[in-house]
Amino acid sequence: VQLQASGGGLVQAGGSLRLSCATSIIDFDIFGMAWYRQAPGKQRELVAGVTGGGRANYVDSVKGRFTISRDNAKRTVNLQMNSLKPEDTATYYCNIIHARATDYWGQGTQVTVSS
Repeated sequence: VQLQASGGGLVQAGGSLRLSCATSIIDFDIFGMAWYRQAPGKQRELVAGVTGGGRANYVDSVKGRFTISRDNAKRTVNLQMNSLKPEDTATYYCNIIHARATDYWGQGTQVTVSS
């Protein structure tokens, strides 16, 4: 399976980034998809999820700042990140909702927010 996250980079606090994830998931539209992040020394956390029908949920720390979206025809999932904070610094990954640690995760994309 392909999970290719891109769009990360270095940005100043208050800035924006848009992450994209290209997948090769068969029957993509039936899977809830999510963006996760892992900061150094911390556990991976789910940041935002979106159902196959487009209903989104967010962890409290990003509500109002991040927007997740998906294109079922292209099998892609995106994360628009605005008003970035230094604590958003992490490697960001996309995967299905409820992905396990032992599942394939891809390389992720690094987001660094400077203060």
